[in-house]
Amino acid sequence: MIGKMKRRDFLKALGLGGTATLAGCDLPTTVTLEEGKEDVISYLLPEEYAIPGIAVWYASTCTQCTAGCGIHGRVREGRVLKIEGNPDAPINAGKTCQMGQAGLQGHYNPDRITTPMVREGGKLVPTTWEKAQALLNEKLGAKSSLNADRVAWFTGTLSGHQRALVVNHLDAVGSKQHFAHEIVNASVWQAVCRDMLDDPMPRIRLDKAKLILSFGADFLATWISPVHFAGQYSKFRTAADRGALIQVESKMSMTGGSADLWVAIRPGTEGALALGLANYLVANGVNASALSAEVRDKIAAHDLQKVASITGIASAQIERIGKALKGRNPSVVLAGASVEGQAQGYEAVAAIMLLNVLLGNIGTTIEPSGKFPFPQLEAKSGGTRDLLAFAQAVQQKQLDVVFFYGANPLYSAPVALKLDEQINNIPFKVALAQFPDETAMHADLVLPVSSYLEDWGTHVAAYQAEQNQISVQQPLMQKLYAETRGFGDVMVSLLAMRNAAQWGAFADSYGYMKNVFTNMKANVGAAALSNDEFWNNSLQTGMVKVDAPVRKHTLKPVVPNVAANSTDVAFPFYLVPSPRMGLFDGRHANLPWLQESPDQIAKVVWDSWAEMHPSTADKLGIAHGDVIKVESEHGALEVKAYLVKAIHPDAISIPLGQGHTEYGRYAKDRGVNPLKILKPITDAKTGELAMYATRVKVSKTGKQDVIIRLGHSDTQHGRRLVRTVSVDVLKRTKGA
Repeated sequence: MIGKMKRRDFLKALGLGGTATLAGCDLPTTVTLEEGKEDVISYLLPEEYAIPGIAVWYASTCTQCTAGCGIHGRVREGRVLKIEGNPDAPINAGKTCQMGQAGLQGHYNPDRITTPMVREGGKLVPTTWEKAQALLNEKLGAKSSLNADRVAWFTGTLSGHQRALVVNHLDAVGSKQHFAHEIVNASVWQAVCRDMLDDPMPRIRLDKAKLILSFGADFLATWISPVHFAGQYSKFRTAADRGALIQVESKMSMTGGSADLWVAIRPGTEGALALGLANYLVANGVNASALSAEVRDKIAAHDLQKVASITGIASAQIERIGKALKGRNPSVVLAGASVEGQAQGYEAVAAIMLLNVLLGNIGTTIEPSGKFPFPQLEAKSGGTRDLLAFAQAVQQKQLDVVFFYGANPLYSAPVALKLDEQINNIPFKVALAQFPDETAMHADLVLPVSSYLEDWGTHVAAYQAEQNQISVQQPLMQKLYAETRGFGDVMVSLLAMRNAAQWGAFADSYGYMKNVFTNMKANVGAAALSNDEFWNNSLQTGMVKVDAPVRKHTLKPVVPNVAANSTDVAFPFYLVPSPRMGLFDGRHANLPWLQESPDQIAKVVWDSWAEMHPSTADKLGIAHGDVIKVESEHGALEVKAYLVKAIHPDAISIPLGQGHTEYGRYAKDRGVNPLKILKPITDAKTGELAMYATRVKVSKTGKQDVIIRLGHSDTQHGRRLVRTVSVDVLKRTKGA
């Protein structure tokens, strides 16, 4: 809680009799909210610490993506009304993105699941918690005939005490099977950093760089920790020696739209370009002694003319980028999703990381991270490898019981994995869900969980900024629906079924969390505080700062084996299933604020579209708004064509997020899902799904439709309504 409050009042707000009752959320007895009906009566009998019309702010943690930004929630008359960033949080320094702001719409969403459901006669029907727990006890209780190796959890990225609870549950049943899945991830970047630097998530200092060369890293919108990087980017741009950004990618991203130089590259050739730039740097005096002879030979084989023919980028343009890298030190070179998600994603990212080694960026703009002292709380970062492994386990009927939480594999799995057809190979499927997504609607038991604005938890972001921390999540108000339960509450009850002696002492996750914090106090430099002081301080600030020893980077440059792309006459284009700020990977498609938010480049709302270059469209006889068929070896989608120059002629981009067959009124049956037609190619080194390696062909359907977008035209029609000047002119004239 922010601001001053008497200690007695604050302790009262923390809870009485083992239940968490917060100051801003203690509704008077005259207010009821049952079965979707609400009688609003004047706030005549407020608690002594709640003043009608006066808001109170509470600290918590955003869970709209995996970045773990700290937030403050404004609570008035028992309702959370606004979300802002926590200025004390190192990750986001008081800022939030549009996805964080839209968290309120998930909390108040009319399509939330509000009661447990069980499958009877092939349909999900409402049930009670008592019956749901009896069924769980029958399947998983201490007296059940459970085959431990055949129990699994399938989640998104998990960290903090949520992860600890899942690990404890798996240990209690005797299983190790935890699949963690994220479509938008940095798994290959982490693998390369681990192999080359012995540090899976080094700290990236954009604010210390004079030049950023980004290979498809959309760090302002979707890559790793975008709010944090946006703050650093602001400092990078406003420094006395204004930093320059060069973005190399096949389809313009939000970050690419902010670049000083945007370069369209042939999909899948980023690794070759990185080696060509390394060739230029070595030929022009950059010391390559840190690299092995084998790596130097690989670089020498990629002269500018060869790389130009591979990438489709003129040799003069490659030389221009090389000069910028050599002349503007320090720099930082990044690799994002479109590079990682290739059949040779690891090799390409390794080649890109070699540029950082050559330029001396390691230790300057790429700093070692802190080694987190509580490995059991560290993030289990999701990727796509676990999705493939899970689909294989389902196909081979290796699982009897699976719990789903924070992930929707029936939406994100390509059709080629046949997960839709084979999901019933799992005899008992349990979904802990807030919304009726595709996976929840195929479950045998659905347990309604609270929103993150009414639940307890802790989080440890995979990417830690300047200060390592455990982020605290606390309820900002009482539950909207009496039959929903916090994730921790469900986990405590599941654990009590297996080990009543240890876990039966906790009535709920509030009791568990207070016990955890009591035991953690001495390990985070807070031994001098009383238990209550430490707990209260953690809730007030929304975090526990943790001292972590800094890693030492050990340079072990990898030899990248980058091969040129082959041609495919039958499927001549590369599919680019691009994530974007807003709908992200599809998890926010049920939030109308984000459906209404225009795409950062195309400005389209409430729909799907396929971006293609005008020259490509001209060859195929396709006009803007034509409904086209985009077809791979594993399926086809019909979608409207959007002609834009900000894409390579060999690429067809369909943004992620739409195409749900469930998920509530705002998402269901809207647009198309490009994930469905992906070819299940994997990266040879990491096993990750090569999301950007699928080849497609395009044909006309003879239909046309209207594309709804903000604004009508992308051209000034020769009228020069907006004029541009160079940076040098801007500096000389101070903007006049």
